[in-house]
Amino acid sequence: MQERLNVAVQKKGRLFDGSLELLKAGGISINNGKDQLKASSHNFPLDVLYLRNSDIPQYVVDGVADLGVVGENLLVENDADVEVIEKLGFSKCRLSIALPKEAPYNDISDLKGKKIATSYPVTLQKFLRERNIEAEIHVISGSVEIAPNIGLSDAICDLVSSGSTLFKNGLVEKEVILKSQAVLVKNKHLSKDKEALIEQVAFRIRTTLKARKSKYILLNAPKDKVQEISDLLPVLKAPTVLPLALEGWCSIHSVIEEDKFWEVIDQLKAAGAEGILIVPIEKIVV
Repeated sequence: MQERLNVAVQKKGRLFDGSLELLKAGGISINNGKDQLKASSHNFPLDVLYLRNSDIPQYVVDGVADLGVVGENLLVENDADVEVIEKLGFSKCRLSIALPKEAPYNDISDLKGKKIATSYPVTLQKFLRERNIEAEIHVISGSVEIAPNIGLSDAICDLVSSGSTLFKNGLVEKEVILKSQAVLVKNKHLSKDKEALIEQVAFRIRTTLKARKSKYILLNAPKDKVQEISDLLPVLKAPTVLPLALEGWCSIHSVIEEDKFWEVIDQLKAAGAEGILIVPIEKIVV
């Protein structure tokens, strides 16, 4: 009987959609039903377990789940003994210390003797200890940002993405403790058969992530500018150069990371590039 992988994902919240979209993009179809705690793929030996986000690291450590999609912040907080396979690029946030906007603050020494409310006491305590800051940590779960407004704390330590929640509650971000994003993790003690399946899943995810960061670029250029323009393009290997019907001109095709395109667009135009097209890529296999 063929082995099947158990993959733990958040049952609801910001990690849920990103996890299932990534599996789907990798060609793994999940038979999802409403309020299911477990769902199976019909075209890959894989089952999805829908769990509370905070429980996922321990489920992977215990071997209940072979793989898990979880925020890096939880791995740090739980000191989870798992292996990170891939950073997934979504659900990016940061764990930060914030204070009421009217509170005086010059540097981290102003936290001495303060009461800080948080759902991440282990990470916060380590951060403060490394900086020789003595502060009182008040552990609460949920609605941390309201703590200073009701006199429960002087400051908070919580996850921040856009910062809008802090703004609405009159708080200002002062210290970033760590940056986090969704990561794919695995149990460290798996059979060879499961390791082989995981490598297949990881390969599919990597091709999808590579494509998301890259674009296909097509442009026209004078033949005598081909080398100069090619040198400007960060590519996988080398660009494809095709002759145009117009004498003395070529079409250059390549793959470029989207953020790097904006760094070189002016240089490409100055070198003689015309008719520049940027096209999305579905998959990249390297």
